[in-house]
Amino acid sequence: MEIKNLSYLLLLLSYLVIPAGLSFQKKVRFVLRLKYLVPASIFAGAIFIMWDIRFVQMEIWSFNPDYLTGLELLKLPLEEWLSFFIIPLSSVYIYEWLKVRFEDFEKPNTGVIISLALLIATGICAYVFRTRMFTFFTFFLSAIYLAYTIFRNRFKKYYTKFYLTLAISLIPFLIVSAILNSFPTIIYNAAHVIGIGIFGVPVERIGYLFLLLLINVTIYEYLNNRRHY
Repeated sequence: MEIKNLSYLLLLLSYLVIPAGLSFQKKVRFVLRLKYLVPASIFAGAIFIMWDIRFVQMEIWSFNPDYLTGLELLKLPLEEWLSFFIIPLSSVYIYEWLKVRFEDFEKPNTGVIISLALLIATGICAYVFRTRMFTFFTFFLSAIYLAYTIFRNRFKKYYTKFYLTLAISLIPFLIVSAILNSFPTIIYNAAHVIGIGIFGVPVERIGYLFLLLLINVTIYEYLNNRRHY
């Protein structure tokens, strides 16, 4: 195994720098809430892993073995499995840090307006690009789940911290994704993306992150509030 075979894994592990850097904030006590994040990550991860496996089978995207360890499960690279747990871990730590650091900063109505705008935008994108599978599924599922959070109306008070978390999480996500794409590690079928991106990162990938974090945070807060265990 050459050093480049560790590229995806090492870049993925770099996300853990964020919680390590914020760990000085003793009030967060994130370790005590991991028991709520674990089931949230398992549920969200199961959805994305099934999605990932199916898209690999359909050749909508593929992975370059030159930048992978070669370890696989269900024909999906180990690194991809880990991404659905490491990225939410990093982001939810940011989310909890924001709740402590900016406890009184709440703009729930602004959050609802942003959510409604995103609901319309994702719905339109899903319809317009319905023949491009990555684009369609990313925006369609985002619209469905976002609509659920809006009309269920239990998540309104968390929108402010969620969107701040998303904005902060986008920085390392775009950096890591841009590096991975430059190798390239993940190869996207041009017939199933719209070809618009940021630093070479497909806009669908950003929608992918949005949905992953939204599912994780909503379930995390649901369990955290009820504290059944």
